[in-house]
Amino acid sequence: MSSRERAASSSRTVLLAGAINAALSVIAGAFGAHGLQGRVSDRLLSAFETGAQYHFYHALGLILIALAMVQFSGSRWFSRAAVMMQVGIVLFSGSLYALALTGITKLGAVTPFGGLSLIVAWGMVAFAVTQAGQHYK
Repeated sequence: MSSRERAASSSRTVLLAGAINAALSVIAGAFGAHGLQGRVSDRLLSAFETGAQYHFYHALGLILIALAMVQFSGSRWFSRAAVMMQVGIVLFSGSLYALALTGITKLGAVTPFGGLSLIVAWGMVAFAVTQAGQHYK
């Protein structure tokens, strides 16, 4: 398989992950708005909603990474950024969902690691752009 074919395959995988995450974030948002209202405290509902918002933002981030992978097929950093972003979604949004659904406040200790993963993922995207740009001069 050529490097261009590998990049296209990886891009499709990341695009699929972005689309699935977008759908899941909409489901989570609807569940929070309609299923949790009045069943959990306002503080826990707010945490759940924050998880759903960041889940959606970073689902879009995965979709953007997939598009960048097609445009700049010479950089593996986009794939690494996508993995880190998925890890961040699971840790950040997942911990907030779990916190809101269980009320176990210790789960909130995981959230900053998810946030850090998301920050690192965006840094990797920036690095990938600078590296990929060198291939096209």
